[in-house]
Amino acid sequence: MSRLLIVHHSPTPNLQRITDAVVAGASDEAIEGVDVVVRPALEANAEDVLAADGYLLGTSANFGYMSGALKHFFDTIFLEAGGSLAEDGSAGKGAGGKKPYGLWVHGRYDTTGAVRSVQSIVQALSWTQSAEVLEIMGDVADADLDAARDLGGTLAALLMD
Repeated sequence: MSRLLIVHHSPTPNLQRITDAVVAGASDEAIEGVDVVVRPALEANAEDVLAADGYLLGTSANFGYMSGALKHFFDTIFLEAGGSLAEDGSAGKGAGGKKPYGLWVHGRYDTTGAVRSVQSIVQALSWTQSAEVLEIMGDVADADLDAARDLGGTLAALLMD
């Protein structure tokens, strides 16, 4: 059975609604052979990452960056999960990988910096972006929740046996 790891930081009602929709999409009864594992970013660890076949990441956009909790997750798992460092100590360019990932970001005014910060780290992990980033700003509409369900379902479907 394949494993999809969903790592999120959902401290607000809006973010929790988005996360719930992503999980619902990934857990849809039409998707078979995929074990969906959900971890808050402050609880996820390298063992979770190494055991997974694909990833979904969720964060708020805070001061032009990902949440501190998701950054802590990356700090904790990066080297053990095969992250590549450049000579100056920054995230290096990964060798390319086959494990798919998706990302959702919610912000009040701008999500650009949060998306960029996550993608710069993930590219050093050699994961492959397998769905368009879901960027939601302001109030969460039904269409946003539909898109979140689609994101979850898409990543889970990619892992079906």
